[in-house]
Amino acid sequence: MALGYSDQMHHSATETQTKVDPKEIIFEHLGDAYGWELPFAHHRRIPLPVIVYGTDGFHVFSSSRVTDGEQFQDGNATFVIPAEGDYKGKVVEIVDGQQVKPYDISITKNVLALFITIAIVVMCSMSLVKWYKKNGNKAPRGFTGAFESLVVFIYDGVIKATLKQDARRFAPYLLTIFFFIFMMNLLGLIVIFPGGANLTGNIAVTMTLAIMTFLVTNIFGTKHYWKDIFWPDVPMWLKCPLPIMPMIELFGIFTKPAALTIRLFANMMGGHMIVIVLTLLIFIFAGVGGMVVGGATVVVSVAFSIFMLLIDVLVSFIQAYVFTMLSTIFISLAQEHGHEVTE
Repeated sequence: MALGYSDQMHHSATETQTKVDPKEIIFEHLGDAYGWELPFAHHRRIPLPVIVYGTDGFHVFSSSRVTDGEQFQDGNATFVIPAEGDYKGKVVEIVDGQQVKPYDISITKNVLALFITIAIVVMCSMSLVKWYKKNGNKAPRGFTGAFESLVVFIYDGVIKATLKQDARRFAPYLLTIFFFIFMMNLLGLIVIFPGGANLTGNIAVTMTLAIMTFLVTNIFGTKHYWKDIFWPDVPMWLKCPLPIMPMIELFGIFTKPAALTIRLFANMMGGHMIVIVLTLLIFIFAGVGGMVVGGATVVVSVAFSIFMLLIDVLVSFIQAYVFTMLSTIFISLAQEHGHEVTE
């Protein structure tokens, strides 16, 4: 991964013959794009399909048509990817000399990475299902055995321990969330295709996952759960005439998915940024102090980058685990039935 970053940064510095712009390089790597960078040649991209709805209908074309600021004429419509301005890096339509943002449903790098992640998770799950259909209760080995160990670890240690009798009901969703996040995190650490997409460092992705937990929690919430929100067991003056506690409880419904969104996004984005910044030090010091200082910085920067990548592998698992654990806790709180009086 450090080599991939180094190649990208070296190319930027060589082409422009100017000082390295850390901000530009960081956001270019962490952001979405209409193409997928080739391994160790980040200035070249695998083109992806652009699908937009413009002023005269749908248009589908390869992103290579609008590379490097080139304009593409598709029928009566003209499209371009601006290098600056409000729509920098986004496909826009030129209408009467003005840039107009069309409705964009293109298969971008992040979208394709989501499809790849889904395919990998489905294949891993189906391989385990296929094994047990073929071999009964015989324990699997190799990769299938490792995958089963993770399933058992999450189900027994998190889902079943928290949800008790409701574990089997919500296990499919929670296990899917765990492996989906874990696989996205791991793929984000790989330089070459199909890795390199910063999915969990994209707040839109983490927010969507948090919204899914929000919907599952509240749609399947019990009557007791909703009663505790709108009429909690607190002194009357805290809920009438001013609904102080109900307002706090209602506000808490929305802070939970917000916490899930920010926690996953910030941790994974931070990990990626640290690796990029450590690698950028090579080129920053080379520009300030010359090749001697830059050469001395290479060893330290690469060593720290590799160390941070190894830490990120652990963080990838921890963040998937924490997201799943918090989702399980939120769902379990919504499954509370209250204390039944027995004689």
